Amino acid sequence: MDTWSLEKIGFNPKDAALDGNRFLCANGYLGLRGVPEEAGPSLFPAVTLAGVYDQVQDRWREPVNAPNGLYLRLTLNGRPMALGKTDPVCHRQKIDYRSGIFERETDFGPAIVRSHRFASMADCHLTLDRYEMRFREDGEAVLRAGVSTDIWDINGPHLSGFAYQGGDALLAHALTGEKGIRVAVAQSLRTEDGGEESVEETEQGVFRVLRRAVQAGSVWTVSVFSAVFTSLDGADPEKAAVKTCLRAKEEGFSACLRAHEEAWENIWESSEIVLEGDDTAARALHASQYHLNAIAPRHSDRLSIPARGLSGQTYKGAVFWDSEIFFFPMFVHTQPKIARSLLRYRIDTLPGAIKKAEEYGYRGAFYPWESQEGGVEGCTNFNVVDVFTHRPVRTYFRDKQIHISADVVYALRSYYEITGDRSLLEEGGARVILECARFYLSRACAHVDDERVDFDDVIGPDEYHERVRNNAFTNQMIRHCLNTALELREVFSDRPERFSALLRELHYEKDWALLARVLERISRPRVKNGVTEQFDGYFDLEDCSLDMVRSRLRDPREYWGGDHGVAGTTQIIKQADVIAMAALFPDVFPDDQLNANWAYYEPRTEHGSSLSACMYALTACRIGRLEEAWKLFLKTAEIDVSGEGKQWAGEIYIGGTHPASNGGAWMIAALGFAGLKMRNGRIEINPRLPKTVKRLRFPVTASGKRFIIDITQAGGKILPA
Repeated sequence: MDTWSLEKIGFNPKDAALDGNRFLCANGYLGLRGVPEEAGPSLFPAVTLAGVYDQVQDRWREPVNAPNGLYLRLTLNGRPMALGKTDPVCHRQKIDYRSGIFERETDFGPAIVRSHRFASMADCHLTLDRYEMRFREDGEAVLRAGVSTDIWDINGPHLSGFAYQGGDALLAHALTGEKGIRVAVAQSLRTEDGGEESVEETEQGVFRVLRRAVQAGSVWTVSVFSAVFTSLDGADPEKAAVKTCLRAKEEGFSACLRAHEEAWENIWESSEIVLEGDDTAARALHASQYHLNAIAPRHSDRLSIPARGLSGQTYKGAVFWDSEIFFFPMFVHTQPKIARSLLRYRIDTLPGAIKKAEEYGYRGAFYPWESQEGGVEGCTNFNVVDVFTHRPVRTYFRDKQIHISADVVYALRSYYEITGDRSLLEEGGARVILECARFYLSRACAHVDDERVDFDDVIGPDEYHERVRNNAFTNQMIRHCLNTALELREVFSDRPERFSALLRELHYEKDWALLARVLERISRPRVKNGVTEQFDGYFDLEDCSLDMVRSRLRDPREYWGGDHGVAGTTQIIKQADVIAMAALFPDVFPDDQLNANWAYYEPRTEHGSSLSACMYALTACRIGRLEEAWKLFLKTAEIDVSGEGKQWAGEIYIGGTHPASNGGAWMIAALGFAGLKMRNGRIEINPRLPKTVKRLRFPVTASGKRFIIDITQAGGKILPA
């Protein structure tokens, strides 16, 4: 088996949404869905831009899809050679994980179309395509190539006022409706001379129409160069798009391809995990690392990664806790600059978090559950639609998932502990920690008749149980946050005057005095037969099987949670909660209690989120359940190969790639199977390889130096790179 690629034979328009995700090309600036060049909106094409958002009327705010600068459509003797219009004799598509190149070959009978395209990792504004047409009959071939503005949007349209320009490079540009952001896309071609050419402007875009007389057996090849810029990139995105496009054309497709491949080789050199012993698992791991590396914001030092990456507009293109808990570990251990960017995003959006806390009547920083640019909260009060009444259902993710602020603090502290680099704390990170701790002081529920402090009316990772009291995961994260705030004084012990000045600036004297007192009084969960109760009253809920709850569904798209969901009054949970706490805080449970908790909660977990399996796998590694850990690893790593992730929440489409699972696969392999631990640049390993794995080898970066972790069934070594 080729462990570096995924290939599919055959074409079914019903698979278009899923295939667009699985065969995605991306470079951190944009995501180019894996669909045919000639695809219209019915096949879900998209060029999704990172960090560019728009809202139409009262619909959900979401990322903007740019016009498609790689649009190509062939007609031979008046017959369209186009998927969705013409049934192919055979169709094959492939993504090469090593180089991020999408290949397509379609036999239409009279002609065969082959293409190689990629989103350049050497120049984030560029997308390129080499399009080859082989003819089996004589006649007239017409190629329509240009910038298509026939855009697929979920809650659009987001662009208006299109204007076009001809010349050596075609140009389409428009404005977003909400903020007037200018979006410009240019396209230029390189092909042999001959035949007729003209430029057409339509409601669907601007196109160069090329006509050629062809003979059976002849081949026509076109190289396509496209560039995307917005006014967030500079004052004149139109000029920049044309200039970049023409420069790439002058350099040539082969030169651009070499630069792109070299950039990918550098990425793999810093991050590739080599797994020997199981080719299926090795390919799944390569797929996971490809999809996460492809969407990393290498072009910026202040962007994070949305929960569905750059695969489209689902989840509103928002940044969730996935960024700190699931993406961050791979990057902080292999590419710390990207980890730093994820955290800079949170530092920069602190004003948005403070504003959100104020809106709810609290002090400090309450980070958005679904963060968009500037820390704008993208989460609405109605995130699910009832499949029976078709009415929006009130959900409480926005206002009750308060662990998000502590998740940010968890990553900030981890960055400092792993790298030994204090600069992020000095550049705003310490302020974030203190403001998040202040939020929890403000949000705490004290009692006049005892010393207990509760956190009422919250939602933990298990979103099927809303508005609970003292969720174990949430309370543990809050303890960690308050403790981290207190320990800042020691972190800055060599510069006490600077830390004292920060406390004075934040008027933190009263809050500082409360930190230790509240920390000591936070309620701890009940423990029954060694099992930690997920939240107050959880053990009193109906204790039934997962199959029993599933049998109560009347529609497979039903949402399981909330007031009327089938799981809400039972002990069946959506995803790892107590077990997530155990995975993030290994010292919380002794091994015997960890065994009891794993055995209790795993059968009661639906794994209805792609965030779940990796937490169970990490815990399974620790307690020696390696067979179960291996199964959960495969479930995590294969999600964007198999396409088996959840596609619907009620009537809301939530499909896309799964960066959290991608990061989770790395976590299981490196932190679980290899037992990797890093602190202040020091590396430790404690291997626990499943019997299927013969070898695990991967790089890590510590204190600016690269090392190789090499694990076999006989043991492990830490080697200089």
